[in-house]
Amino acid sequence: MGVIVIGGGVAGAASAIALRRLGMEVTVYEAYAEPAGQVGSFLSLASNGLRVLRSLGVLEQVQRAGVDVPGQRMWSSSGKLLGDVPRGRLSGQELHSVTLMRGALVEVLRAEALAAGAVIVTGERLVDVVTTEEGVRAVFASGHVAEASLLIGADGIWSATRSLLDPQAPAPEYAGLYSISGIADGIETEPGIFNMTFARNGAFIHLAAPDGKVWWSAQVSWPAQPEFGLTDEEWLRRLAGLYRHEQVPAAILEATVELHRPTLMHKLDAIPVRHNDRIVLLGDAGHPVGAGQGASMALEDALVLAQSLAAEPSMAAALSAYEAARSDRIAKMVKAASGNRDAKTAGPLARWMRDLVMPVAVRLFYEKATAWLYTHDCGELPPVRADGHSQAGSSRL
Repeated sequence: MGVIVIGGGVAGAASAIALRRLGMEVTVYEAYAEPAGQVGSFLSLASNGLRVLRSLGVLEQVQRAGVDVPGQRMWSSSGKLLGDVPRGRLSGQELHSVTLMRGALVEVLRAEALAAGAVIVTGERLVDVVTTEEGVRAVFASGHVAEASLLIGADGIWSATRSLLDPQAPAPEYAGLYSISGIADGIETEPGIFNMTFARNGAFIHLAAPDGKVWWSAQVSWPAQPEFGLTDEEWLRRLAGLYRHEQVPAAILEATVELHRPTLMHKLDAIPVRHNDRIVLLGDAGHPVGAGQGASMALEDALVLAQSLAAEPSMAAALSAYEAARSDRIAKMVKAASGNRDAKTAGPLARWMRDLVMPVAVRLFYEKATAWLYTHDCGELPPVRADGHSQAGSSRL
C-alpha cells in the first residue's frame, strides 16, 4: 500500500526522496496549497545535514540555491569579537554551511521528490488516523481517505499527527523569543560570514546575500507573547528602539528594504510517544530543536528512517530501530538548543559573564564541544535491486 507522508516541508520532502530511492510508493499530503514559495526567513544547513543531502543526491541543487558560508563570528553588544569559528562544521571539513531561504530549500526538495516519482497532494489537512492490522488509514478534512502501510508525521511543531498518535502529547509553549527578519541594502558585509550579535534584547544575525544585499534576523527576547498586529513601519521602529545600543544591527535595520512577517519561537517538552507500529514522527513534529539544526536534524531523520525500513524484517522492528538510532542524539541536540536559547535571553550579569568567558572558551573548547554534532555521518541508502526495491525489507510495503 505504500507510505503516506503528512507535511510537505523539509522533513516530508526529504523522506519522500529517501523512500522513493528505495522503490517505495509515496504520497505526500500537505495542508497548505503552496508549502514552498517565499515564506519565512532563511535557514542554515550544517555539515551533518549536507552529508544527508549528498546521500540523497540533491546536495549540488541545494548549494546552488543558497549562499556558501564557511565562517561564523560572534559579537557582543558593544561590538567586541567573542569568537571566529567555522560555520556549521569543524575546521578542515570540506562541506561549508549553506544558508538559503526556507522556501528555496523546500522547492528543491519537492522538485526532487516529484522527479523521483512521489505524489504530492496539496490542500489536504489530516483530521484522523486509524491503525488497522493491514496498515493505517488517514482521514482528511475534505473527506478524502487514504490507506498505507506506514504514515509519517512530518507536519511540524504544530503536528496534527502527534496529537492523533498520543492525545496526551505536550503542546508547544512560547519560548520567550520571537523572530523577525528582513533584507537590507547598501550595507557592506564581508561575504561568507554568518554574524551573530548577542544584543541586549536578543540575538541579531546577518550575512551577505548573493545580490549584494544583507539578510538579517532579529531573535527578540520578549517575556510575554507579543501581538502581531503592527505594520512593517511600526515593526521597524520597535526593532530600532530595541537594537539602538548595537551599532551594526541598528545600521542594518535603518537600511532595511523588505520585512518578513514575525514568528513566535516555541519550545516543546519531551514527547513520550514518537511512534507506534504504523505511525512515526519526523523532524519538528517529534523533536523541535532550532539552534540552526532544525533542518539538518529533519534530514538526518529522513535518511535514518529509510535505512531502518530497508534493514528490518517488519514495520514494528523498523520503527523501533529508527527510534533507537535517533533518541540519544536528539536528546543531546535538544539540550544544546535549550542552552542556545537561554544565551539569547540572558540578563545583564549573564551577558557580562558571557562576554568575559566566551572568547577563551571558544578558542580552547569550541571544536571539541561541537565535534559530536558536525562530524556525524548517517551513511548511505542501501543499494536498490533491478526490480526497484532495496536489497532488504522495503519490498514489504
